[in-house]
Amino acid sequence: MKFSMTINGEAATTADTFAVLNPATEEIVAHCPQASSAQVEEAVAAAKEAFRSWKNTTRDERNAMILQLADAIEAHADELAQLLTLEQGKPLNNALTHEVGPSAQWCRAITAFDLPVKVLEDTDTHRSELHHRPMGVVVGITPWNYPLNTAVWKILPAVATGNTVIVKPSPYTPLTTLKLGELIRDIFPPGVINIITGDNAIGQQLTEHPDIAKITLTGSVATGKKVMASGAMSNLKSVTLELGGNDPAIVMPDVDVQAVLPRLFWYSFLNTGQVCISIKRLYVHADIYDAVCDGMAAMAKQIVVGDGMQEGVMLGPVQNKMQFDKLVAYINSVEPEGGRFLCGGDVPEGKGYFLPVSIAVDLPDDATLVKEEPFGPILPILKFTDTDDVIRRANDSPLGLGASVWSADVDEALRIAAQIEAGSVWVNHHLAKKPVAPFGGIKQSGIGVENSEWGLAEFTNLQVIGVQK
Repeated sequence: MKFSMTINGEAATTADTFAVLNPATEEIVAHCPQASSAQVEEAVAAAKEAFRSWKNTTRDERNAMILQLADAIEAHADELAQLLTLEQGKPLNNALTHEVGPSAQWCRAITAFDLPVKVLEDTDTHRSELHHRPMGVVVGITPWNYPLNTAVWKILPAVATGNTVIVKPSPYTPLTTLKLGELIRDIFPPGVINIITGDNAIGQQLTEHPDIAKITLTGSVATGKKVMASGAMSNLKSVTLELGGNDPAIVMPDVDVQAVLPRLFWYSFLNTGQVCISIKRLYVHADIYDAVCDGMAAMAKQIVVGDGMQEGVMLGPVQNKMQFDKLVAYINSVEPEGGRFLCGGDVPEGKGYFLPVSIAVDLPDDATLVKEEPFGPILPILKFTDTDDVIRRANDSPLGLGASVWSADVDEALRIAAQIEAGSVWVNHHLAKKPVAPFGGIKQSGIGVENSEWGLAEFTNLQVIGVQK
């Protein structure tokens, strides 16, 4: 398979390439373009030039192109899903229904959001209006767990509000985004959306570039801090950062255990646990603790882990060797720190970055697996008896992305939810990221929000226009 970048509306090839591996087989899927420093400059120049006219297009004109992109994604859904499975590892059906399909749905959803002019004051002598103006060239940096979704989530609000975009996907999963760029060439004017691929050096060149107005990143806390620092070096760029989450779920004793078990399980292990807002710490009341532990372990033992291209596979591999090695270290930390595994906890031999679903119990609150975000198929289940104490324990983290509370008493669940320090808290469900709801973290889980009109506003500058009558 051959892939090209998209710069100024045209296919861009490179002299240098890098290998993209299938995490299920460790075989090379394709060789991907490694952008040169000169090509980074070409992409910035193209986006800057395109901004001059794109900012003056109407919202209806932009929406029409966004809807065309939705149609193009759906028309190429099978091809995109297969690429996604090959480079990311998730099962093919999951790639189609949880990532490719929602990417098209997000395109349609965003066309309903708007930022109208707001009249702040209108008297006999003065009128004051608040306008949202596009910022300029936006850089979107996307991760390897949901490469297509996150690319779309960054492109849409930027272009909808009149900005132009350069997207740099993770070098682990660039292929689906490059294919998206091919579709974009036939829809948007040259330079409005550019896709370039390569290593961290081109990422740094983009984040430090004086002609970039804004950076939007989905990634780790460490990467977010580096991006924020480099973005401030030349021109104090605006940033939207969606970073890590060590998301707690609190399960009260009045739940129907058998009814909630499948949801608790899949909210923990969807995409092999490689979801920023999946359940990472499961706090269960002592009255139902054994039943939940036994039920979760029983489900785990029925899960088929394997190559996502094969029929019947339910969970794929960990996406890359670096993350795999981190997870092995988490597995090895459990028993020395006082815990034990109800299931999993071993590292299979052979090709592919495969780990079994692993559930740990008996860990103290200061255990590595509890304090840190594993980002993989490893879950600690922790016991509690006192509600106020479990709220304190859930909040005892530098991260605050998502959380959930599970109870038959919705009023009590809402009381607990209001005390959880997280950007999103769900009652009796989890992982519910929707276009209509702003999504972002607090504490070290990020800055700013995505989705809805609040997400659109992140890509604009506020301008007040006052008129003396």
